[in-house]
Amino acid sequence: MDINQTQPETEAQIDPAVLAAIFSDDTENFRSPSEPNRDDTVKITLRVLRGSIKRAVLRTFDPLAVVMSYDRNDGYFDYYSASIVALDDRISYCFTIETPNGWILYDRLGARPTQIPAHPDPAYSFRFTPGFHVPEWSKGAVQYQIFTDRFCNGNQSNDVCDNEYYYVVGHSKHVDDWNTPPNDTDIRCFYGGDLQGVMQKLDYLQDLGVEVIYFNPLFVSPSSHKYDIQDYEHIDPHFAVIKEDIDYSMQAWEKHNGYAPRYIKRTTSMANLAASDDYFASLCRELHSRGMKVILDGVFNHCGSFNKWMDHEGIYLGKPGYDLGAYQNGRSPYRSYFKFNNSRSGTRYADYEGWWGHETLPKLNYEASPELCEKILSIAEKWALPPYSIDGWRLDVAADLGHSEEFNHKFWREFRRRLKSINPNLLIIAEHYGDASSWLEGDQWDTVMNYDAFMDPVSLFLTGMEKHSDSKDDYAYRNGEYFFSMMLNNMARFESPSLQCAMNELSNHDHSRFLTRTNRLVGRMNNLGSDAASRCVNKAVLREAVAIQMTWPGAPTVYYGDEAGQVGWTDPDNRRTYPWGSEDQGLISLHRELIKLHSTEPVFKTGSLKPLLADTGIIAYARFNDKRCAVVAVNNNDRPAELSVPVAQAMACANRTFARRIITTQEGYSTESGVTAQVENGYINIALPPESSAVYIMI
Repeated sequence: MDINQTQPETEAQIDPAVLAAIFSDDTENFRSPSEPNRDDTVKITLRVLRGSIKRAVLRTFDPLAVVMSYDRNDGYFDYYSASIVALDDRISYCFTIETPNGWILYDRLGARPTQIPAHPDPAYSFRFTPGFHVPEWSKGAVQYQIFTDRFCNGNQSNDVCDNEYYYVVGHSKHVDDWNTPPNDTDIRCFYGGDLQGVMQKLDYLQDLGVEVIYFNPLFVSPSSHKYDIQDYEHIDPHFAVIKEDIDYSMQAWEKHNGYAPRYIKRTTSMANLAASDDYFASLCRELHSRGMKVILDGVFNHCGSFNKWMDHEGIYLGKPGYDLGAYQNGRSPYRSYFKFNNSRSGTRYADYEGWWGHETLPKLNYEASPELCEKILSIAEKWALPPYSIDGWRLDVAADLGHSEEFNHKFWREFRRRLKSINPNLLIIAEHYGDASSWLEGDQWDTVMNYDAFMDPVSLFLTGMEKHSDSKDDYAYRNGEYFFSMMLNNMARFESPSLQCAMNELSNHDHSRFLTRTNRLVGRMNNLGSDAASRCVNKAVLREAVAIQMTWPGAPTVYYGDEAGQVGWTDPDNRRTYPWGSEDQGLISLHRELIKLHSTEPVFKTGSLKPLLADTGIIAYARFNDKRCAVVAVNNNDRPAELSVPVAQAMACANRTFARRIITTQEGYSTESGVTAQVENGYINIALPPESSAVYIMI
């Protein structure tokens, strides 16, 4: 069915064609400038079916409403416009439209009949914050996430050794077989991936079309995931350079890391730390010389129990250049960095606040320590300055930082001010689940990892699976209308700058890999086993997902190995190694082609989005501007589909032709030229095989 023809029951009988034609959004064609500064005059434009309305009113959620002026027509649509001055901190607006048959309300959820006076919900209004800009390079940038230990081992001399130290569930273990899946003690298991391996694979990544590398944490840390930072000020030598070393393996009975001399030497030696920092600087220079960007993972809500400020293990005791840790002495200069439940000085305690109660993840106590605030801000600045000059921070569990929402917002405002003063083009991405709008008002984060308005809806529509593979949702599975409803509802929380650079992932280090979700099995590694992650997977559905990922608003972000056909349950199984030597070359080639299409067609980065068609297992949408139009159609059913797609709604006029640029199928994909679709009566006809997707571009 035509998605724009399904409307709620109402007294007003509005022609569905009138409703479907109404359009406005946050792009330059409909708001100019699209990202205004304070005091700018902003022209807002509304498109309607030619000759279908009496008047259009711009409502700005204040006592005033502006009757819009007729601007022009293009033969099919009339355009109305109004201008406002960007004086307020944040401006919200929607439209009410009078027709001969009743009134219509139009906001980010679309057009629908309404009564007058209308009562629009500000949550679904169009919005902008004067002066809020994100880096231009980040809009639609193709990112690649690297979990470094599992990407490529380029230097075996820096590998973590068996029994080098003890952590949580056992002594450190070096996994000799690169292809061995993780097990439930993965936190202390290491495969040897490092920055030298990344350096060696830059040609591969650049050929794939990657523009940005996002690294999971690189700083000194004892675990394989490295979200338990030991030293924020240095790159882990196990990822870079070990110049000073000791040949020592802990005995089975040794569990106190104060007696782990090899680990202590490797992670506290200034020769190792300085050399590792230098190597990272050289990697940053190489990436920048290729026109690529670097984003680091900032874990600032909590650190690790090994952290030099806490020093639960006594690693830094008596080491030159290091002060006593807060766990070792109540008079430590770092005591205020943490919240101890017993404040007597001069004694040692394990009784401190941990994030979610984890003793290995001491929560940082910002409110009690201005020194800690300044220290973390200066660390963030260090990596943004030469010789590293990173291009962005991804902020782990960013909404959890501090002990109150008020302080959290205060900290991130200062973080933004300090980092943007160093580099206005530095990107600030936060990990966040749920509504992040209060952080996305131009004074804190630039954007978020886009779970609600990308990963969840795509996963549910194509696989019916929750993103951890913990449950199925049969209502959402193949429900095209619900897909667009989820998308539009959650996209309404973003202002345009944040949406255009939102991190759109299919998989990452916290969730099952998308290819595993295609088998529609509910479970995890510990109850189904590692082998089941690859059982009955459907690569045709993954191909559909990548087609959506590379054509949807936001920054498509590929989790390392997804493009090569890697599988995995939720963590730790999602942290399998990149399958060098057994890659699915067809999937890699598909990613390369779709990334190229994404990068060469500006509509996929900054164009308008218009849902066109939704049915069981079927979606079609357009990305367009005043010069170009692309149509993406997906058939997630196991039978062929003949689609009649209303492209006139995306400004595709009569007598125009669309050329198919790529089609994905159960067998693979094709970029064969010569397949076209002619616009007739505002529609194009598209034939899709089972479990397929296609991208058409207007020529």
